[in-house]
Amino acid sequence: MPSTHSDAPPASSKSADSPQSVSILGSRHWYDFVQPCLDSASILASLVMVKFAARGHVDDASFAMGLIAVIVFFLSSQLTGLQRGDRRACTDSEIIRVLATWTMTILVLGVIAFATRYGQYFARSVILSWCVLCPAMIGLSRMCLRIVQFGLLRRGVGVRRVAIAGCNTLGHQTQSNIESDSSLGLQFAGFYDDRNFTREKSDNGSGETGSNDSDELNSIESEPAVSLQGDLNDLIAAARSGEIETVLVTLPMRAEKRIRFLLDELSDSTASVYIVPDFFVFELLHARWTQVGGLPAVSVTESPMFGIDGVAKRAADLIIATAGLLAISIPMLLIAAAVKLTSPGPVFFRQRRYGLDGQEIRVWKFRSMTTCDDGAVVKQATANDSRITPLGAILRKTSLDELPQLFNVIEGSMSLVGPRPHASAHNEQYRGLIRGYMMRHKVKPGITGLAQVNGCRGETETVDKMEQRIHFDHQYIRSWSLLLDIRILFRTLLVVWKQPEAY
Repeated sequence: MPSTHSDAPPASSKSADSPQSVSILGSRHWYDFVQPCLDSASILASLVMVKFAARGHVDDASFAMGLIAVIVFFLSSQLTGLQRGDRRACTDSEIIRVLATWTMTILVLGVIAFATRYGQYFARSVILSWCVLCPAMIGLSRMCLRIVQFGLLRRGVGVRRVAIAGCNTLGHQTQSNIESDSSLGLQFAGFYDDRNFTREKSDNGSGETGSNDSDELNSIESEPAVSLQGDLNDLIAAARSGEIETVLVTLPMRAEKRIRFLLDELSDSTASVYIVPDFFVFELLHARWTQVGGLPAVSVTESPMFGIDGVAKRAADLIIATAGLLAISIPMLLIAAAVKLTSPGPVFFRQRRYGLDGQEIRVWKFRSMTTCDDGAVVKQATANDSRITPLGAILRKTSLDELPQLFNVIEGSMSLVGPRPHASAHNEQYRGLIRGYMMRHKVKPGITGLAQVNGCRGETETVDKMEQRIHFDHQYIRSWSLLLDIRILFRTLLVVWKQPEAY
């Protein structure tokens, strides 16, 4: 049997594999106060600008409408996650949340205006201009605030001194992340650890003897020599004196006694203490923090399409797929007629495949073979496969046989972009050979995907080739954004004619 191979990211991977949460920033308080003020000012200022542009004046009705819009905007932002989200999130994610929040605000204002006839005080040109200008000003103000904040952090304003408790692989990665990203607002003050690098391997690092810490010892000994600032007692003293403002604990989870000791002692200081769990030993897939009955928990495997992100992706799928079907309806009719006239059999081929959460779906394709395999054993197409019809070879080479899957997108069983669905028989075969194979089904399958635009098309006659596909599928889920989907769609148009692997 081929060996299983994990495509878990190396320890050097950064935020893409980390649970989503609010960043540790030294200047958090002033930012959290200024940001809502700027949002409010943007809403009111945009209304004033469109009123003056329409040669009107700001009366009591306009002022009241602006205040109501501010209140509704901040209530809506709690639903979309705009206010409580990570301000270091990617720009396109924040733009989507701003647009979603403002859309909800406009809808609520529309209902209020209809119920109270308040809208008669405003010209339609003013309302339409406000709808466009306001989110643009909110987005611009947020971008400017980020630039100011990160500039201050680079100059040392609001920076916090941080120490790392635990000189191990995770500690070194944490140090690297801190020193490579000045926007974190953290200044690395050194490592503290009560272990030495020449001790016997019988010491498991938690004050007890045993062999369950041998992996940690091996990782420590493989690290380059690092000068420790002191042991854990020295760290406690530095924190109590105010020399250290933040402590990141990177000790392994199995070192429970040492962690408890450190937390108990640091409770007698004003230092902020964070535990950085060594989750990199697991296969993290878009992990995020959540709560279970008030208890904090971190998801190890989760879909990125939740909340407003899921709504945005679904809306994009519906709009683009519907427009695409209308645009290519005549070519699809011609292809359907050609399939029917050039070989016996049905025009369309529907095959059972795994969809979201492993649920079985039926995927539409133009028939390109003389057979329609959909049983417990499905033979993959190979080069010069005798089952492929002459027209089918052209359709498969150009991926035109996949066009009917736009119907799958519209009905909701597929997305435009996502991991390509494999035949159910192939799923059952490879899930036992490749670690984390089924994790690709945490999102809807797609007509195209990151693996396909990176050359992973055609036959997967070896496990290594399938592992490469799964690697890109996992990478897509970890780093998903609407902007990434758009990039993949454009890259698909560029590469679909150039890949000899497709047959």
